[in-house]
Amino acid sequence: MPWWGDVLFLIVAGIAVWGFASLVGFRTRTLTRKTDRTAENLYPNFADSPRRQHRYAREHGGEWHDGEDSPKLAGGTSTKP
Repeated sequence: MPWWGDVLFLIVAGIAVWGFASLVGFRTRTLTRKTDRTAENLYPNFADSPRRQHRYAREHGGEWHDGEDSPKLAGGTSTKP
């Protein structure tokens, strides 16, 4: 292989490493950016129906208090974060 093949290979390998590092850095910045959303804001989008929440609390030894948004587990801790 001529000498310019080695140089070309090193250039291509360097570009590949730079591209990978750029892509990983972009994904890291995108996935770890600051946000004002909290779990409490997202909870209604993923919550079970009140009936299923009541059943879950009963099956796991918790109590359901009417008038509250979330069931209380044994020990008085809320299921919401």
